[in-house]
Amino acid sequence: MRLLVFGPGYTATRLIARLRDARIVTVTRETMADRARTEFEIAHATHILSSVPPGEDDPVLAAYRAQIAASDAWLGYLSSTGVYGDTKGAWVDETAPTGRGRRSARAEADAAWLKLGARVFRLPGIYGPGRSALDRIPAFRVDAPGQVFCRVHVEDIVAGVIAGFDAPPGAYNLADDEPAPHSDVIGFACALRGIAPPPLVPLDQAGLSPQARAFYSENRRVANGKAKRILGWRPLYPDYRLGLRALSAITSPAITSTAPAAASHDQT
Repeated sequence: MRLLVFGPGYTATRLIARLRDARIVTVTRETMADRARTEFEIAHATHILSSVPPGEDDPVLAAYRAQIAASDAWLGYLSSTGVYGDTKGAWVDETAPTGRGRRSARAEADAAWLKLGARVFRLPGIYGPGRSALDRIPAFRVDAPGQVFCRVHVEDIVAGVIAGFDAPPGAYNLADDEPAPHSDVIGFACALRGIAPPPLVPLDQAGLSPQARAFYSENRRVANGKAKRILGWRPLYPDYRLGLRALSAITSPAITSTAPAAASHDQT
């Protein structure tokens, strides 16, 4: 394997660590401007993975769409379940329409990679070492009855991408089995830390920033059945309780108190 990774971020660096026998080349936003080197690596890669989130457009495809399209390499893209938009809490799978949410650029990038024949991994809120409810305890929890969010442990994403090396092109939701209110996740993290959970504050009284408010504007349950059927993937952490327990057992991060913020689906 000769793997070319665009954007070695939080998730991709863990994939790189797992693939010890592969030759791996990374391209950052800064080094992507080196056209000769990047075009050489695209031409010689057996596998190409992009985890670069879009701005106004997808910077990888804006610069190298033609070269990637001409490559015979396996293609992968780390996308977001935000492409589905708000489903009012209903379950959504890969057959659902995209482009209805607040991330129009992400939906366009998702569709463009699919058109190129990529395996597009649609990810909900990502958590893992150094990036979980154990590390950042908000000053209060938002009380939004009926609101649920999906999440996935970073190691389960890595396992899904590796399983996707032998899978046909298409979209795959990589999410755990239990959508849950964000307030429940914070409460469980506090219990693991042995501290009292922060108080619940109604959504309309929380004084959230526009970004955080947008986070609560969408409500969906993400189905992962296709990944289980086609990839043979099973999450090692099928719910947030198992994931947080495992993180609590391996680390004791300092607790940081913050205002509630939007969970990021784009910093992959």
